[in-house]
Amino acid sequence: MSTEARRAPFPPRPAHDPAPAEAEPQVDDEPSVFVPRRPLERPRETRPPVPEARITAPPPPPPASARFPDAPPAPVPAETTTRLRPVPAEPEPAVPPAPAVPVPPPPVWSPTPDPALSWNAPWPVGAFGQPEPYEEPVRGPGPLARLRGRTGVAAVCVVLGLGLLGGALAGSRLTGDDGDRTADSGFAAAGSLWHNVPVDQIFPPTVRGTGAGPGGADRSWTRVAVAPDTGCAGAFDPLLARALAPVGCARLLRATYTDATQSHVTTVGLLFTKADPAAMAGLAARFRTERLDRRTDLLPLPYPAKGTPAAGFGAKQRASWTVSVLTDAPVVAFAVSGWADGRTVDTPQPAPDAVRSGATSAPAQAGLGNEAQGLADRIQRRLRQTVSPATEKPS
Repeated sequence: MSTEARRAPFPPRPAHDPAPAEAEPQVDDEPSVFVPRRPLERPRETRPPVPEARITAPPPPPPASARFPDAPPAPVPAETTTRLRPVPAEPEPAVPPAPAVPVPPPPVWSPTPDPALSWNAPWPVGAFGQPEPYEEPVRGPGPLARLRGRTGVAAVCVVLGLGLLGGALAGSRLTGDDGDRTADSGFAAAGSLWHNVPVDQIFPPTVRGTGAGPGGADRSWTRVAVAPDTGCAGAFDPLLARALAPVGCARLLRATYTDATQSHVTTVGLLFTKADPAAMAGLAARFRTERLDRRTDLLPLPYPAKGTPAAGFGAKQRASWTVSVLTDAPVVAFAVSGWADGRTVDTPQPAPDAVRSGATSAPAQAGLGNEAQGLADRIQRRLRQTVSPATEKPS
C-alpha cells in the first residue's frame, strides 16, 4: 500500500450523524509514517428561528345595529343650553425691541506699531516717579494755633467765672445776704430777746403739746406763775452754776406751768448768756461728752409761787429734768417737773431716760419726764420762731 493511499482523508461525515464509535485499530504489516489525527469536531446545534411576537389590538365591537337589527335608531338628544362661543383673546401689546447696543469692532492688528506705545514717545507727567506739578496741601490749624485757641477759650471762661463770682459777692454785700453775717445777726438778736419781746411771746399763757405725753398722748399746760427777770443766783445747784459760769449770765427768765389735771407742775427757764457762738459750741460739747445733763447733782431749781398749784414745789419735789445748751443762740434752756401735791422724790431721773419705753421708775410711770421734755422743747421752738422774723430784712 502506497503512502498517498494512506494519507488520503477520510470521507466527510454527515452533519447530524452521531459520532462513530471508535474503530478498532488496523494492523498494517508495512511500516507507516505517523500522521496526527485531527481533533473531533462537535456538531453545532441549529435551532429553528423564533417567530417575532406581535401585539395586536382586539377587534372593535360590532355596532348596535348589527347586534340588534330590529332595534330602532337611538334618538339624537336635542341641545337645550346655550353654547358658549369662544371669545377671541386680545392681542398682546407689541413690546418694542430693545435698542441695539453697538458692539465695538474688534481691534485690527496692524503691522505698523502705535507711536504712543513706543519707547521713544514722551512719557506722561507723573508717570514712573516723575515729579507732578506742586499743589499746596489743605491743612488744618497747627498745634501752636490749636493751643492758642484753647488758651483763649480758657481765658474767656476764667474771666466770665470771676465776673459771676464778683457779681454774686457784690450782690450779697449790697443785699446783706451773706451767710456768716446772717448767722451772727441771728445769734445777736436772740441774745437781746429778753428785753425786746413781751413775756407772753416767750412764755405763752397756754402751751399745747400734741403727742408730747406718754404713748403719744396730747398734753396741755397752763402758766401759773412768771418769775421776774433776775440774775442766776439761787437758780441752780452749786455744781451746775459752776459748770455754766464760763458762758456768763446776762439774764434769767422762768415760768411755772401745770397740766390740765393740776397734778403735775413744771418750771421752764431760759438763761441768756454773754458768750459768743464758739463758747456756746464748746459748752454744748462738754455737756454732751461729760454727760453733765444726766448727773443728779447738776439740777436747776424750780420756781414756787404762793397761791398756785406750785406753792409747795421745792428742791426735794424735783422728779425729772432736762438741760439743753443751744448753739444758734446764747441761751441755755432747762425744765424741771414734780408732783403738785408736794411729795418728795429721793432719786430724780433725767427726762431722756424717763421717756424711754419700758422705764419703770415713778417719774417715768407718772409721765413727769414727758412733762419736762415736752414743755422745754416747745419753749425752745417758740424762741427760734421769734428770732427768725427779727433777723429778716425788708426787701
